[in-house]
Parts: sequence; structure tokens; C-alpha cells
Amino acid sequence: MQSVREIAEEIVAREGGYVNDPDDPGGATNHGVTIHTMRRLGLDLDGDGQVSAADVRALSRDQAIEIFVRHYYQQTRINRLPESIQPSVFDMYVNAGANAVRILQRLLNDMRLQVEVDGVIGPQTIAAARDAQAAAPGHFADAYGIARRNYYYALADRRPSSRKYARRRDGGKGGWIRRAEEFIAPRFHLTEAQHRERVAGWG
Repeated sequence: MQSVREIAEEIVAREGGYVNDPDDPGGATNHGVTIHTMRRLGLDLDGDGQVSAADVRALSRDQAIEIFVRHYYQQTRINRLPESIQPSVFDMYVNAGANAVRILQRLLNDMRLQVEVDGVIGPQTIAAARDAQAAAPGHFADAYGIARRNYYYALADRRPSSRKYARRRDGGKGGWIRRAEEFIAPRFHLTEAQHRERVAGWG
């Protein structure tokens, strides 16, 4: 298995540099770290007494990696989940916060492993995830990745402003879908035709 730092480095590479997209609820973001996260952590990098977009711009790649490892992997207890799903849940937590855990918890309930869907990785979720891994060792990680992909499509169904993240201008798979499929075995990837059929109703 990759080290957590290697996974975090890949997340930073996937996220890219500074962006401030008005359609993104995360606001100003650099290396995947949002201004909201920096305010929560009190990261006033320029020392002017407030955390602003200037501080987001000043965030280094190494600082982003440290934030992800400490606050998104260790403190959330993703490190207590089965190794097979840690990379995908970690990547999704950076992308969507506690919704990454809710996706997992709904999947566990679908597998008849009853857990509360609260977005928190506690003893109940850890135990159920380990049971799921033991019951379906060759499929659990793919099942999570597919549930994650379905989450992105459903979010874009509800929020037209987010459709550009799931579908490119030419109709192909957008960044969200390609990102989810990085953690799914190729045999479970959607074909371009299947993707286009899924998003056809978006107009």
C-alpha cells in the first residue's frame, strides 16, 4: 500500500493550484485547501490579522500535504478504515468533506451492515467497514468508488452550476467522474456512451 504522504501528494497534484471559481462552494482554493479550512485552522500566513484569499495563494504544496495528512486523514480516523478504501475515502474527504463518510455509511447500510449516516468515522463505522471488507475483499473498494461516482452525478442533477465538473464542454467525462474512476477497477468504468446517456437529460 502507498504511504499516506504519497496519497496526499497525489491528491495535491490532482487538485492543482490556486482557483477561485464562483460556482464552487469551497471558495478560494489552493492545492485543494479551501479558504474555509484555512479560517477554521487559523492559518493567517501573511500575519495581517485575517485569513483571506491572499493567504490561500500563499499556501505551499508541503503545507497542503501536512493539512491533509493531519486533519483529513488522521483526525477523521480514515486511517482506521480498511486499507483498500483509504485512498478513495481520503481523496473524497478532501473533495467533499464529511460527505465522503456519508457515502461510505450509506454503502454499508446497502450491504445490510447497519450504521448511522452521520459523516463521522466512529467505532460502529470502523467495525462495519472491516466486516464489509472481509465479506467482499475483491469488491468493497470498487463499490465505494461507484457510490462516489453516483454521488457526483446526483449532485450535478440537483445543482446545474456543478454540471461542468461532471461533464466536459464536449460532453465527455468531467473531472469529478474521472477522479472517481481513478479508484475503480477499469472493468467498472463507464464507457463514453454510458456517460453521455447518463447526462443526456442535463440539456
